[in-house]
Amino acid sequence: MPAPVLAAVEPAPAAKVMEPTVPAAPAPAAATKKPAAKLYGSRTLGQWVGRVALLAVGAVVVAGILVLAARGVTTLPGVPAFLERYPGEYHLPEVAEPGFPWWAQWSHFLNFFLMALIIRSGYQVRTQQKPPAYWTPKRGGKKISITLWLHQSLDVIWLANGLLFAVLLFASGHWMRIVPTSWEVFPNAASALLQYMTLDWSVENGWVNYNSLQQLMYFIVVFIAAPVAALTGARMSEFWPKNATALNRIYPVEAARALHFPTMLFFVVFILIHVFLVFATGALRNLNHMFAGSDQVNWVGFWLFAAAIAVTAAAWFAARPIVLAPLARLFGKVSSR
Repeated sequence: MPAPVLAAVEPAPAAKVMEPTVPAAPAPAAATKKPAAKLYGSRTLGQWVGRVALLAVGAVVVAGILVLAARGVTTLPGVPAFLERYPGEYHLPEVAEPGFPWWAQWSHFLNFFLMALIIRSGYQVRTQQKPPAYWTPKRGGKKISITLWLHQSLDVIWLANGLLFAVLLFASGHWMRIVPTSWEVFPNAASALLQYMTLDWSVENGWVNYNSLQQLMYFIVVFIAAPVAALTGARMSEFWPKNATALNRIYPVEAARALHFPTMLFFVVFILIHVFLVFATGALRNLNHMFAGSDQVNWVGFWLFAAAIAVTAAAWFAARPIVLAPLARLFGKVSSR
């Protein structure tokens, strides 16, 4: 018999192993963009607060070290005799009149008011990336930011106030209060500085005579720092003649820029120290001198000073394009670009 034919039997397919299904992770929700922090100049408000706090702590530490060092200096041989010989002031000429005339009081207020706005607008000009509006003179000329227009306009008023003050200062004889009339001003100024640094301050008598350190500082502010600020500002302004080749070579704009900003910083430091000492050496009497024209100790000068602060603060916050534009249009064209 023929052999039986065996059919090829294919192996059964292996059972498919089902792998456990891992649930897919849900797609991450779209990241919510946080609004960018508002910048004030080059920093946020929090960064400015942190920096100011750090500077304040540093200033306190440095001040403490200086006070201890100054008190140590007063114990050195010869120093007590020096302080006795030069108490911090010298006698003015007999013709020097005490007190503060009305024009000095008004000039002082206007200077304070204008300097606050000039410093603010000057800082804005230096840090602004995109001006909110532009101004063009009526007679034609270079288009500038409305902030720069405000800064230069305030400068013109500040210069007029300073020139009027200087004229009245010399016409009245009041110049002897802030212009040294004796070489003794220098050792007395050193004595006054040492007394300030030790916090052993003598009683101020600014109604009759400034101490020598005050006299030197007021002289520097009125007759050196203010002219430097004016001359450097004029060099950088649109009023400066552009075609004066020889003059521009002698006085390049780069030199003006290098001096203008440090001069502003000098004014800021001077104002801070000046206000601090006004309050630390007899606030009511000192405020009465320059705001009430009186040597009495009462609250009249303080409230006038508070009113001056309120007026300055109101002008500070009002100096915005919505307020500035109508004023700027009186002298030129205002545009958004």
